[in-house]
Amino acid sequence: MLVGLIDYLDSVKKRDPAPRSRWEVLLYPGVLALGLHRVAHWLFEAKLYFLARLVNHFSRFLTAIDIHPGATIGKYFFIDHGFTVIGETAEIGDWVTIYQCVTLGGTNPTNGQPGKRHPTISDYAIIGSGAQVIGPITVGQRARIGANAVVTDDVPEGATMIGMKARSTLVPAEEWLREFIPYGTPCDEPCEDQSTVGKRRADAMEAELAALRAELEALKADRAAPGAPERDPMRRSGSGS
Repeated sequence: MLVGLIDYLDSVKKRDPAPRSRWEVLLYPGVLALGLHRVAHWLFEAKLYFLARLVNHFSRFLTAIDIHPGATIGKYFFIDHGFTVIGETAEIGDWVTIYQCVTLGGTNPTNGQPGKRHPTISDYAIIGSGAQVIGPITVGQRARIGANAVVTDDVPEGATMIGMKARSTLVPAEEWLREFIPYGTPCDEPCEDQSTVGKRRADAMEAELAALRAELEALKADRAAPGAPERDPMRRSGSGS
């Protein structure tokens, strides 16, 4: 058990350069919340629901992190900072990282699925601060959910989701294959698909730029012609002064 705890604390240090020692990591609210959740989940599976909820509420009071006792959480799970909510039927894989103010929320049982109604987060996924992942969807392995994204559909393996409602961006394989990206958001601007409106605007700007270049070349040629009178290249022909 001690070896397992040391391995877990080291896994947190790999993802957060702030702590100077394992003792410091032990003070993290996410670490304390996970430890208390293990107790609450054991009580929940033993059908001691009231005691499980009691531990859950005590943990929420101490850490500002609300993990339902029924949630299933894998190895090396790390909540960086707090104010996170994880629902009853959420399933979280190994080496998942969640930042502050994230919600793994569920659908309304009368409108959605009465059983599984919270997300499944696959191994090595990263969920950025403020993200809302809602419903019985699956977030694929090594997927990244950007800060403040709203995700209500399945996320492919290795995809990076941004925006409200979140959309997938094209991220080079060498980017998402990196072992860890803080906050699930690449620092470099991703090469995402242009929308129809955005492409139309870009085409119009390119056409206008080409016209301006052609006019500038014509002015240069006019001035360079033999015997051409000296004139201001910024003044259009026929304009008065």
